[in-house]
Amino acid sequence: MHISVRYLILGIAAIPFIYYLIALYSTWQFFRLRARQDATNSSFTPPVSNLKPVRGLDPEAYENFSSFCRQDYPDYELLFCVGDESDPVMPVLERLKRDFPERRIRILFGSGGKGSNDKVVKLARLVSEAQNEVLVISDSDVRVRPDYLRNVVAPLANPKVGAVTCFYVPIEDKTFTDSLQTMGMFSDFYPGIVVAWQLDGVKFALGPTIATTRKALASFGGYTAIQFRPADDLLVGRLIAEQGYEVELSHYTISTVADYASMSALLHKRLRWVVVMRHMRPWGHLGLLLTQGLPWSLLAIALCPSAAVGIGYFGTYLFLRFAMTWMVGVWGLKQTSLWKKFALIPLWDAVAFSIWLISFGRNSIRWRDGQYYIRNGQLVPVTPSDIEPAA
Repeated sequence: MHISVRYLILGIAAIPFIYYLIALYSTWQFFRLRARQDATNSSFTPPVSNLKPVRGLDPEAYENFSSFCRQDYPDYELLFCVGDESDPVMPVLERLKRDFPERRIRILFGSGGKGSNDKVVKLARLVSEAQNEVLVISDSDVRVRPDYLRNVVAPLANPKVGAVTCFYVPIEDKTFTDSLQTMGMFSDFYPGIVVAWQLDGVKFALGPTIATTRKALASFGGYTAIQFRPADDLLVGRLIAEQGYEVELSHYTISTVADYASMSALLHKRLRWVVVMRHMRPWGHLGLLLTQGLPWSLLAIALCPSAAVGIGYFGTYLFLRFAMTWMVGVWGLKQTSLWKKFALIPLWDAVAFSIWLISFGRNSIRWRDGQYYIRNGQLVPVTPSDIEPAA
């Protein structure tokens, strides 16, 4: 190989280190603002409708749902939407109503829509049935503290804010797969989020929690307008931001219950997300190559197999990746025991890079128990039965 080409590749191989430094700076900027944001006026407590689209039974579902019934909040309702009365989650929801008779809990059956995105068509009905202007949307695997509603609703006191979203942390890693997913979240996903926050502002939302209003949703047509689209959480944040609203990334954190029964389940979920991102943001997806420090460092060592290059590239890669993960997970999100899993970072990076490569050859995803193509930015079920029938 010509020496000039070799030096060019060595230069490109150092680009991920620049991204890592930007991530470190962005993380420091974001979390140092915590004290200022914690002073947000929590006396803003308008009536709230909690909306939960549900399909199937998640681990520890009762504990998750019941945490929403223990809110230190003056006026709120809790709405669930399931496909039909045969859904396995129904005994849990009926128990919830018996155990918390003082709470306004309603269960809706059927979405009434025909979109291919089951979650979105359920949300469209939930929004139409909700009694309040302020809406808090959360996934079924989410568990919250009693101060949850006060914290996620408070920023909406500012009329410029159209949506609020927040980070989430796992309650417990029960398996090796759970630990690997956790490491990917803190070392890869969250650094990317704070970099986006720093460079371009928040123009997305995270699915586990979105606090918004009917007005903000109606500004782009609401969930009915995206009932055939994937990545509804990202889309809702983007579309609200496009209407001129601010989307606030809160410093408040919620908890989730990991449900990765196998490595295959983790890989399918990660591949689904990456394939969707390739279709939604093709140039951004391609640009992820320049954030992949592990393969570039290994390539640099292969081109120049010397101790200096090995230490310089691989050593720098490890130091910056560990520093990023510590800043986000331990310092920022207070996951003090996370450092015990730092050895999984290179493994996660290898898995993530492999999935990124595979994504270029995939135009279909598996979601829950359905198989879908992504065509022109829309979900197209492989079989018509993957669309929930209107009810």
